[in-house]
Amino acid sequence: MVLVIAVTVGAVLVVDRVGKQLRLRLPSARACVVDGGSGGEILLDADQMANAATISAIGLSMRLPQRGITVALATAWQESKLRNLSGGDRDSIGLFQQRPSQGWGTPAQISDPRYATRTFYKALVKVKGWENMRVTDAAQTVQRSAHPELYEQWAAKAESLAKAFTGEAVGAVSCRLSAEPATRGPAAADELAAEVRLDWGDRITAAVTPSDPPSLALPVKDVRAGWQYAHWLVAYAKDRGIKRVRFTDREWTAKDGAWSKVTVNPVDSGQVLAEVYGAA
Repeated sequence: MVLVIAVTVGAVLVVDRVGKQLRLRLPSARACVVDGGSGGEILLDADQMANAATISAIGLSMRLPQRGITVALATAWQESKLRNLSGGDRDSIGLFQQRPSQGWGTPAQISDPRYATRTFYKALVKVKGWENMRVTDAAQTVQRSAHPELYEQWAAKAESLAKAFTGEAVGAVSCRLSAEPATRGPAAADELAAEVRLDWGDRITAAVTPSDPPSLALPVKDVRAGWQYAHWLVAYAKDRGIKRVRFTDREWTAKDGAWSKVTVNPVDSGQVLAEVYGAA
């Protein structure tokens, strides 16, 4: 049976029901979706999803709890719609619309999503009792917005994203990327490994396998960590030429844009594998 679900942004999600499993087929070459559980699906483009993945990964690398990542995602959703903007109100820049004139850093620094994210988290953890505040109140203590209640409208979606990128949800991040990859072959694998280090720091070591096509192996200590990296890899698939991501008995491919179970040669639970496109 096939279900067609219309969504408000003008796209259509087509869902195949196979047995008791739902597989999302994403029509856009840049469409991504997060399974928000009871909150429904969250539709983003590939750039928004990659930014959300970076915000989450840096939060995890800084040992922030899931609540802190939720606050950061809700803040960026309100400030920039999860886009790294080159401008904004007055001298505001970037994911969090931070202002050089307010001491957040130079324009070049704030334009770096990783710098902007770390700076936001450093300010958040200085707030006494932020963990027990409403999302909008915690965000407002950092941002000092003229519209302090607006962050709360993104709280539920931000929580769903945070659950996915912290590994609480399984197979929750999917992207279908039918367009040609930006990079291929060994260069793609090396660039992917560098991207992993930028977001995760010393938290993980990425090993490039010089096969054809090349692949990247990320060691993990447990299943939850595995899904953190697996979801991050899917979010970065467009820019880093990722063709396939595998973890335990689940597999995502850029062509299908969905996670499915594999019955032959499942991956050891101690690693996540990412295969990039071979050289053209």
